[in-house]
Amino acid sequence: MDDKKSTAVDPEERKRQRVRLARLEADMAYFQARLELIGEANSSNRAAQRKVFNLLHKTVASKILKVKRQYAELN
Repeated sequence: MDDKKSTAVDPEERKRQRVRLARLEADMAYFQARLELIGEANSSNRAAQRKVFNLLHKTVASKILKVKRQYAELN
């Protein structure tokens, strides 16, 4: 029987997911750093930047959680 859910993850697929996870974590670190550098939103430009980077940060965080749930052995 060939049940895909019960079989182990293909080593190549696991490698791809590890790389994907590493890229997402790097993106997350970048967005966190940008938020720190922007500082207080004392202008409309900074407020817009904070809003965008907060949204990107949340989106990437949810993708990381999704990948980690799908491939629990990557944690």
